[in-house]
Amino acid sequence: MADTTGNEGKGRGRGRPPKLSEEQQADLRNLALANPHMSVEDLTALFVKQSGVEIGASTVRGYLKEMGVVRVRIKRSATAPAGDPQRDRPARYGYTDEHRDEGDVQRYPAGLTDPEWDIVADLFVVAGPGRPAKYARRDLVDACSYVVRSGCPWRMLPKDLPPWQNAYAHFRRWTRMGLFEKMHDRLRRMWREREHRSPEPTGAVIDSQSVKTSEQGGPKGYDAGKKVKGRKRHIITDTLGLLLAVFIHTADVQDRDGALPLIDDAVEKYPSIKKVYADSAYAGRYAKDVKHRHGVDVEVVRRPTSRWHDAQLPLFEEPAFVVLPKRWVVERTHAWSGRPRRLAKDQDRRLDVATAWIWFTEARILLRRLAQPAATPVVA
Repeated sequence: MADTTGNEGKGRGRGRPPKLSEEQQADLRNLALANPHMSVEDLTALFVKQSGVEIGASTVRGYLKEMGVVRVRIKRSATAPAGDPQRDRPARYGYTDEHRDEGDVQRYPAGLTDPEWDIVADLFVVAGPGRPAKYARRDLVDACSYVVRSGCPWRMLPKDLPPWQNAYAHFRRWTRMGLFEKMHDRLRRMWREREHRSPEPTGAVIDSQSVKTSEQGGPKGYDAGKKVKGRKRHIITDTLGLLLAVFIHTADVQDRDGALPLIDDAVEKYPSIKKVYADSAYAGRYAKDVKHRHGVDVEVVRRPTSRWHDAQLPLFEEPAFVVLPKRWVVERTHAWSGRPRRLAKDQDRRLDVATAWIWFTEARILLRRLAQPAATPVVA
């Protein structure tokens, strides 16, 4: 490799033997280019672990500079370079035909289909003594689906659904029983088995989302960072993006303070959790508290601000959006929860009701998936 510094023939350090051999230097260069977003400290630790050579970060930085591997800053407003598959791919916006449900003459698009109802019917239909039910439980669940999907008040339920007083009373009763959470837990286990995953997760991802509240009242606060007056939806998911625990609180509570009750609930339900991935808001004291209380490691996935680049190659600009490992799944779950119009803005006074809507919305997404037949593996 040509020396880009113009010091051909000069020994590094003037008589001092080089710390790394030529082969080790090549390994260091390849390691930096294979992990472009890794900091020099993390890169040093990884190189020391793989090679067994004790070396400092300043020495690694010097070797990389001599080999023409420099740190360049990521431009957030840049686009993908010409010829990049992400750029040449045609844009697609909104739902496809596979996502649309036109309903039929007996149910609305948000209502449960027959295969979907067969999966969860035993949770809502309970045989026992007492007066027979006046309205079918499936119609009551369809009423809940209609309210959360359309965003309408309970009083504006269509006349062909059960009366709103009866539907709302059953929704509140199911909320007190935690029925929507039980429904989601069952569906999550079924989906993880279909994806050939263990029913009990070992990894989790945590994040919060600040949402505005309506004039209905109830607890609310001001998030100075997001400039939002309302509440925070704190969720923790598995590595597939499926809910494990939900905790809603006022928006003025810091993420690391509001996350402790959430992680307590998640670890109590799933003792198998060994690691939690989070953003930089949960670094520091929160990570130490979680490790001390539950023995769970918290790995902070930071957004990269620069990357390693070979100065001898043309410099292409980075895409504006960089997918962060592990963290993107929980952000996608927040996006799923915001699709129903009832949840685009927190419309409820009570926090337990707002929490129940999150469980119910995510359960409906899983129910729609599970009602579809599993793909048959192709045998070569």
